[in-house]
Amino acid sequence: MTTGTGTRTGAAGRRTGGPAAGRTAVVAGVGGYVPPDVVTNKDLTRRLRTSEEWIRTRTGIGARHVIAPGTATSDLAVEAGRRALESAGAGRVDTVVLATTTPDRPCPATAPEVATRLGLGGVAAFDIAAVCTGFLYGLATAGGLIASGGAERVLLVAADAFTTLIDPGDRATAVIFADGAGAVVLRAGEAGEAGAVGPVVLGSDGELGELIEVPAGGSRQRSSGRPAAVGEEFFRMRGRETFRHAVERMADAAHAALEGAGWTVADVDRLAAHQANARILAAVGDRIGIAPGRRLSNIEEVGNTGAASIPLLLAQATARGEVRAGERVLLTAFGGGLTWGATTVTWPALPSP
Repeated sequence: MTTGTGTRTGAAGRRTGGPAAGRTAVVAGVGGYVPPDVVTNKDLTRRLRTSEEWIRTRTGIGARHVIAPGTATSDLAVEAGRRALESAGAGRVDTVVLATTTPDRPCPATAPEVATRLGLGGVAAFDIAAVCTGFLYGLATAGGLIASGGAERVLLVAADAFTTLIDPGDRATAVIFADGAGAVVLRAGEAGEAGAVGPVVLGSDGELGELIEVPAGGSRQRSSGRPAAVGEEFFRMRGRETFRHAVERMADAAHAALEGAGWTVADVDRLAAHQANARILAAVGDRIGIAPGRRLSNIEEVGNTGAASIPLLLAQATARGEVRAGERVLLTAFGGGLTWGATTVTWPALPSP
């Protein structure tokens, strides 16, 4: 088995870079957080023309956590980051990276505020925007900083207050998306040790950007000279086309990541895929060849939390003993952009978050 922090790009994960020699990023801590307020399927049926059975059949979701009025993405990120730092036993890091689609403000970035509130003021801090693939893009970025010697420890947080983008009357999206945050602490280490992040496969396709978008609020709409049309401030997704691309891209990226790590499908103990919806998760697992019993999932209780999905899943699975030290974990995600990514990690021994 070979592992290391490297990056691949391309539609099917064509290799443009290999595992870096020497230093690599190693998972040293994990944490997750969801806000306390819960919206159940029954709650949604009161305002949407749908049924609890329809929601669960189409999405696999039973409940989702949502922020309270006045709460922002930074609040979620700070709590998940604090828990990851505690898990790692680390009071300081060199860099804070925040993956999010819902920054507190368009300007400035949210990461510096998160760093300051965690007592890390003065360190490098910046945001990454890759929608639901943000955590994988963050792993590649943090891994590159560590491999180059630019950082010794990185706090990577993925947080989204996705319900702030959702039209509450849109049945197609209101039943799926939720709010939450997940985080990992990455330290400099060596390829092959427990927790080492394998080669990261990344890809994108801007020609299909309109499949998943928020049309208004950016420079394109603002410079057009026209006000945003009704509803353009909300998140839109063309579900049927998104389903097909999500399954294909996540599965293809996963196979490329396995190849880069020197693993086979049979080597994988746990699949941690972006929790888009239950039908996508089942199709991705089947296409990769991972048996249902080896697939981690929390979609039923937390919904689709955007970039937070994978680290939140890993934090909860660690706390419940669903992923154990020494198990080989395959990570894969898909999001707007379009973007996708995958990587591997042999899970380290961590305190329960």
